[in-house]
Amino acid sequence: MREYLLVLDEGTTSTRAMLFTAEGRCVASEASALTQHYSRPGWVEHDAAEIWRRSLNVTAAMVAQAGGADRIAAIGIANQRETVVFWDKATGEPLAPAIVWQDRRTAAECRQLREHGHEPLVQARSGLILDPYFSASKIGWALRHWPQLAEAGNRLAIGTVESWLVWKLTGGLHITDASNASRTALMNTAPGGGWDDDLAALFDVPLSALPEITDCAGRFGTTSAFGGAIPITGLAGDQQAATIGQSCLKPGETKATFGTGAFILSVTGTRACTSGHRLLSTIAWQVGGMRTYALEGSVFVAGSLIQWLRDSLSLIRDAAETDALARSVPDSAGVYLVPALSGLGAPWWEPDARAAISGLSFASNKAHVVRAALEAMAHQAHDLKTAFAADGQDWRRLRIDGGMVANDWMAQDLADMLALEVERPHFAETTALGAAMLAGVGIGLFSSLEEAAAMRGATTAFRPSLDASTRAARLSGWADAVRRVTGA
Repeated sequence: MREYLLVLDEGTTSTRAMLFTAEGRCVASEASALTQHYSRPGWVEHDAAEIWRRSLNVTAAMVAQAGGADRIAAIGIANQRETVVFWDKATGEPLAPAIVWQDRRTAAECRQLREHGHEPLVQARSGLILDPYFSASKIGWALRHWPQLAEAGNRLAIGTVESWLVWKLTGGLHITDASNASRTALMNTAPGGGWDDDLAALFDVPLSALPEITDCAGRFGTTSAFGGAIPITGLAGDQQAATIGQSCLKPGETKATFGTGAFILSVTGTRACTSGHRLLSTIAWQVGGMRTYALEGSVFVAGSLIQWLRDSLSLIRDAAETDALARSVPDSAGVYLVPALSGLGAPWWEPDARAAISGLSFASNKAHVVRAALEAMAHQAHDLKTAFAADGQDWRRLRIDGGMVANDWMAQDLADMLALEVERPHFAETTALGAAMLAGVGIGLFSSLEEAAAMRGATTAFRPSLDASTRAARLSGWADAVRRVTGA
């Protein structure tokens, strides 16, 4: 009896496999860390072979836990977005390092394209802006600098991480789902649009090397890597999967994921909302050929800031300490931390900005710095809320998830600084849950995502309690700290 949905959640710092029942209960999980390669300042790379090997191992562990491949109804995959993989179609082996979404090596190129007036085309067709965050400039750079890619000729395959994993699992199926394709800056995201000739020409990307664009739910292929045939029926970028996992399915419903970075998506329905305030229009999901869109604000540094405080500055031993440290002082004593460790994302889009801690005095201690780091999450979220509202997409309530929001102090601070109710699900792995929901729809277990939303489960609400004058003073200090970093 095929009773489980198996999810492969391939993130930036780890890859995880999880087993779900149709009721949304997670019965088992297995994770494996991924090596981060920083070969030069601003460069971030992964070993695609390691991604595959570790993903294969954790998935095999879950198949064994389930009692064999014949107990798995379907596989869903969620993945770190924008990261791009290059491989040989003949051998199935990587030809170069995978360039990670955080990588900033193409900042100068993107700036030059913007100065030459190309950003309106990119935004009109893809919903995105010119920034090294997206896959297109990474691909163009790799083709110019890594000769083995050009030498591969028509054997060259290019894809985001879910595309790479599907190829390896199926033995050669080259596809990408619409949510991931919409993050490349190579796709015309309008209804019915596909890979765009003009965008491909702008970035010098050969369309012949790109995968076929598919729905996010459906029967895409099968894998026999685990002793029996298992269908792959759900695919989505991690942030879109989290949006689904949070049951944000109607226009105006909004989620924020605080993981390695922080990503806020607000569903706009069947219409794409072109931002006038440097937010991103993206495909939230595509089912049955019908596209649902979202407006997105992307923050590059969130949980990775806490990791930096731990690993590079040794201010904390583990992330769990941050709650008690933040509560140990009445406020940050005027300390602000702008976490531009890999530039600033929305709504500033300053790839060359660098992090700064300001307002320090002899009275400052590590609790003030840690509190300032946590406060930065709410400050950045408030800046994004302002931009969303200016685009006519203000938030009525915010559903939060990701590793950072296990911190009750931070969840309450978000409610206080945003002056709205913040809702946190009891089951925090919403990215994996969303991939399970898509897989369930793709295999026919559910007739729609709305039906699959029953998997979400119970939530906890945090309501604002901060007075308006304190909120305004903090935001004023934050705005000044950001101006110092950006020079605006």
